[in-house]
Amino acid sequence: MEYGLSLLPDCDPDTASASRYFSDVLEASVLAETLGLGYVKMTEHYLSSYGGYCPSPLAFLSAVAARTRSVRLMTGGIQASFHHPVQIAAQAAQLDVLSRGRLDVGFARAFLPYEFEAFGVDLDSSRERFVATIDAVVRLWTESDVSEETPFFRYAGANSLPMPVQQPAPPVWIAALATPASFVWAAERGFNLLISSTQLTEMHRRREGIDLYRNTFLAKHGPAGRRPKVAVSIPLLIADTDDEARDVAVPLMLKSFAAFKKAILSWENVESPAYAGYTAMARQLASFDLAAEGLEAKAMVGSPDTVRGRLDEVRDVLDPDVVLWNVDFGGQSLDTMARTLTLFADKVMPAGCPGGTMLG
Repeated sequence: MEYGLSLLPDCDPDTASASRYFSDVLEASVLAETLGLGYVKMTEHYLSSYGGYCPSPLAFLSAVAARTRSVRLMTGGIQASFHHPVQIAAQAAQLDVLSRGRLDVGFARAFLPYEFEAFGVDLDSSRERFVATIDAVVRLWTESDVSEETPFFRYAGANSLPMPVQQPAPPVWIAALATPASFVWAAERGFNLLISSTQLTEMHRRREGIDLYRNTFLAKHGPAGRRPKVAVSIPLLIADTDDEARDVAVPLMLKSFAAFKKAILSWENVESPAYAGYTAMARQLASFDLAAEGLEAKAMVGSPDTVRGRLDEVRDVLDPDVVLWNVDFGGQSLDTMARTLTLFADKVMPAGCPGGTMLG
C-alpha cells in the first residue's frame, strides 16, 4: 500500500485562523514528503466550517507543488457541478505543468444543499451535470476541436490550453460512498476510486462497493492490461500510548464532528430524489452522540502498535492501494500533526519501504 495526506479544514476563525491553518498544513505536506508519503489531497467546500477554508484545492496544491519535489498532488475533490469544464480542464492542466506532471484529479459530487443554493445549481439534476462535466473535461485534455451541447454548457471547436504534461491525461479519481451506480460508472470510465469517508466499523459494507468497482473495471479494462486503483481516507492520530492518543483525539474529533454535523443538518428540511437517504441521515445525525458511539467508528487513534493492528484490518478487509490519512481534523496544531506523521513513518510503516509502500 501507498500512503498520503487527506486534508479537510473543519475549523473556523474561533478554532484556528485561515493563515495558521494553511501554514500548518503546508508544513505537514512538506514533512509528509520527507517521511516518504506519496500523496497530498485537499478537498473543496464553501460557506461553513466544514471545508469552507478551501474553496480551491488547485490553489492550495500549487503552494504544495512549490515546496515539494515528488509528492503527488490530489484534488479530493473538485465539485464538478459547480464549475464549467473549460475552466477545470485548463486550471488543472496548468497545475500539472507547474508541478511537472504530479497532479491527480479527484472529482466529488457535491452534497450540501446550501452550496447548491448559493451557486444556483439544481440538486435534482446534479448527477447528470456531474457526469457531463467530467466527461467534457477528459475530452478537453485528450482531443482537439471539442464541441459539447448539453443542458448545462455548450461550446464548439474548443482547444484547451495548456495541455497536461501527463498523457493522455492526469489520473482521475471519483469519490464514492455507497451508491452502486457510482462504483459502476467510475469503473466503466476507467477512473480510480476514492472512498472519501471510511466508517471503520462498517468496512465489510464498504468492501461490497469496492468489489463491484474492481470487478466492473477488470471486465471492461482488464484485457488491455489496466488495473483498478482504490484509495481510502481515514482520520489518524498517534501518540506513545493509547490513553494519550485518546486524550488528544477526543476533543479534536468532537470539534470535527460538530462541523460535519452542522453541515449535514442542512438536509433536515430538504428532499431530493438525486440524494435518496440524505434527509433521513440528517435526522439520524441530529441525535447521534459521537462520544457515546466511540472513536472506533470514525478514526484510527492509538499507539503505534494499536494503529498497526487496525491498519492490518483495513488491509485485510478493504485491500486498498492507497491509504490517505486525515491528520488535520479539529483544527489541530502542526505539532500534533507532525507527531502523528513521524510516529507513523518511524513505527508503523515498515523500515526500508520507499515511497510509503507497505510490504505484505
